[in-house]
Amino acid sequence: MLKLVCESPHMQDYLNELEEVDFRNPNIQLKMHELLDKKPLSEMEYIRKAYEFVRDEISHSWDILSTRVTRTASEALEHKEGICYAKSNLLAALLRANRIPTGFCYQRLTLGDTPDTGYCIHALNAVYLSELNRWVRLDARGNKAGVHAEFSTDVEQLAFPVREVYAEQDYPTIYTKPNLQTMEVLKKSNDCQYMCLNELPVEI
Repeated sequence: MLKLVCESPHMQDYLNELEEVDFRNPNIQLKMHELLDKKPLSEMEYIRKAYEFVRDEISHSWDILSTRVTRTASEALEHKEGICYAKSNLLAALLRANRIPTGFCYQRLTLGDTPDTGYCIHALNAVYLSELNRWVRLDARGNKAGVHAEFSTDVEQLAFPVREVYAEQDYPTIYTKPNLQTMEVLKKSNDCQYMCLNELPVEI
């Protein structure tokens, strides 16, 4: 299993509100309380509910052939869609809103099934589980045929297992903020389908 490395030794850095992780937004706050459902959920139960909500209820824009580009957590929630960069912002916001440390992790993957299709950077999250005193990676990209990620505290079940034979790569760092390149491409793009094929960063 990949040994994860924190970018910052300060847990507070994984709790801060950011422009893209705008958890004080009223809609983010409302969704957090809906997920809590007025019940005494354990931290683990809340993490699972938030993760499954973002994975299953927020569409991946590429999968639904949408041209819309969302960037911030609140935009992804409002429009119910985003690519992995926006969906990881939303999951981070829902967890940080409930004082659960959450960071950002990345993989370098082929765009298609083989290297001749090119490469892209894929975003996911790392969440600190205080009950287990360790970080786990969760990928809320969204499941489809050939892609099956689950909430798991023992064996990782990510959307995309890295294939080293194709020069794919797991980056071990848990970052406190979304990668600047990934946020810049969301800022400048106005067609999600074109962006996914032509504009995504290819390495960290």
